Amino acid sequence: MSEAGANHESRITNHAAQPWYREPWPWILMSGPAAVIVAGIVTIWLAYSTSDGLVADDYYKRGLAINQELRRDELARELGIAAELEARDGVLRLRLTAPRGAPEAVFARLVHPTRAGLDQRLRLALVGPGIYEAALSPLTSGRWRVVLEDPRGNWRIVKEGL
Repeated sequence: MSEAGANHESRITNHAAQPWYREPWPWILMSGPAAVIVAGIVTIWLAYSTSDGLVADDYYKRGLAINQELRRDELARELGIAAELEARDGVLRLRLTAPRGAPEAVFARLVHPTRAGLDQRLRLALVGPGIYEAALSPLTSGRWRVVLEDPRGNWRIVKEGL
């Protein structure tokens, strides 16, 4: 045997075989699927621990109620009821124009577009001719929808933005 061949053989035989878990390649290859499993567990935990405010359980009943709500909007227009809102210094002020007499109070629902837990319901009391006020909790930034209703629930006005 030549000296080069013997040298090559000695390099091969001097390298002792290690157990698989001491080699880096199995761990590198297993790290990708392990990361996917961890991400899947975190995703499942997030899905079950947080609520989805955009999905309603009774969507069919809500859909049927839309026609009734639209009739209330039309009645407010027919009666000539108009509203101007102003929120300042923790007070919600409403100027209501109602040709057939102003109600003793007006209910306002402040509706957040995506998070129902932030919604507020207020009773605005009559403080002057056509002027209603109520204390207002601080609102998060964003675009709010205000739904105004008379105490009997006959009419409603929907305002976008506050």
